[in-house]
Amino acid sequence: MNLKRFLALVVSIGLVGWLLADGRWRELDEVVRRVDGITLALAVSGFLLSYLLRALRVFDEFRAQAAGRFPACLRIVLIHNAMINVVPFRGGEAAFPLLLRQYFGVPLPRAIASLFWFRLQDAFVVMALAVMVWPGLPLRLRALGILGLLALAWWLPRWARARHDWKDRGGLAGKGAKIRDAFADSTRHARFGWLWTIANWSVKFLAQATLLAALVPATLAVGASGTLGAELAAILPIQGVAGFGTYEAGSAAALFPHGVPLASGLQAALALHLFVIACAVTSGAIAWLFPAPTPVQCAPSADGASPRIPAE
Repeated sequence: MNLKRFLALVVSIGLVGWLLADGRWRELDEVVRRVDGITLALAVSGFLLSYLLRALRVFDEFRAQAAGRFPACLRIVLIHNAMINVVPFRGGEAAFPLLLRQYFGVPLPRAIASLFWFRLQDAFVVMALAVMVWPGLPLRLRALGILGLLALAWWLPRWARARHDWKDRGGLAGKGAKIRDAFADSTRHARFGWLWTIANWSVKFLAQATLLAALVPATLAVGASGTLGAELAAILPIQGVAGFGTYEAGSAAALFPHGVPLASGLQAALALHLFVIACAVTSGAIAWLFPAPTPVQCAPSADGASPRIPAE
């Protein structure tokens, strides 16, 4: 184990320890004790399966560059997931394109477009879940909402792949053409992208809903509502340190119509959030301990200079 990985492990353990030892979290003991060992094991297993499904999504899209190296895709996913759960203001998202460039030589525009498409797919699935379970929504509006989301998800990739003359315009349009082409390339190469996305969210959502229902305690339907509120808040572009605040507020707000007091909802959501962060940081630290894949040199840029590959 080299020094960098050892320090990464120490910092990760220190972060989890600080979250658990700080006085503000001690009042959560009573809430956490409501969770039995079987429920906790199921939640952990669900998160592990979710990480594997996310890695399969990356492996599917970048199968040509990955050349059968699924463990490298899993490592990228775990480190990226740990970063976005800890770094404030969504800053951890930058890890994904940088790691793809470092390990597989994927150009940054292509990697950023892929991340954008992944996040769009995530948003579509979360919004579809919201439409399906939103309380009091008439059936007609639910159907229209689902159809609208399906139509938009079908149209976006085809718009990106359509022939255009943006490259000839220069300026911002020329730069937009590169992004549009990279986005089209990303949507074209993922054969089972939607399958991985839906499977991942089904597993992840069920794991969180089951755990939150035990923390409240409440029925699985109530836990699903609280989980949906948290996930809708988590996709906001502005987040605090480790997402604290928006995540809990979104979950508690969704639990309140079901008769869960705001204070109780915030406590249960905070316990769930700590569990999510603990899983992300622990799995990311474990991934960091394993040997990194051999970096691939990117193709030279237009001026002939080879782009620098960031050190891990």
